Amino acid sequence: MKLLGISGSLRAESYNTMLLAEAARLFAPESYSMADLNLPLFNEDIADKPESVLRLHAAIVAADAVIIATPEYNKNLSGVLKNALDWVSMVRPAPWTQKPVAILSASSGITGGVRAQYSLRHCMTTFNPRILQAPEVMIGNAGEAFDADGRLGNERTVKLLTKQMEALRAEVLLG
Repeated sequence: MKLLGISGSLRAESYNTMLLAEAARLFAPESYSMADLNLPLFNEDIADKPESVLRLHAAIVAADAVIIATPEYNKNLSGVLKNALDWVSMVRPAPWTQKPVAILSASSGITGGVRAQYSLRHCMTTFNPRILQAPEVMIGNAGEAFDADGRLGNERTVKLLTKQMEALRAEVLLG
């Protein structure tokens, strides 16, 4: 099984990127790759899609499942992630259609990115993926949630993330 991780944060020590690494470890795919969202700003006047956008599109198409982790910026998903969604929506064939997707979030705030997750779900609706509805994984106070090695320290959180990855694997097998 091929798993693709998409982090809505470009920060080197991103909690969302750490969360994706933990999710991938628990999913245990045959292959795992991280998408590169270092893309130019979306502009419909650019007739030829940038190579970086075409690589992202190809990675989504090739994946059996996608995990997306978004930080919460000003009560919404990150601009980096929204920019990537806008770019990919302009490339055919549509890569998200019926693609199994799990959404996660980690935030320094207490709510763990709940509003960012719902805004991401809203943005994804038009693409018709198979987004898992439950369990929801939202890591609040993310600065305290990971140890020095980037591993989740709370056993309850690890169990919840494990359940989400098991549900995603089952969704892939339903195909």
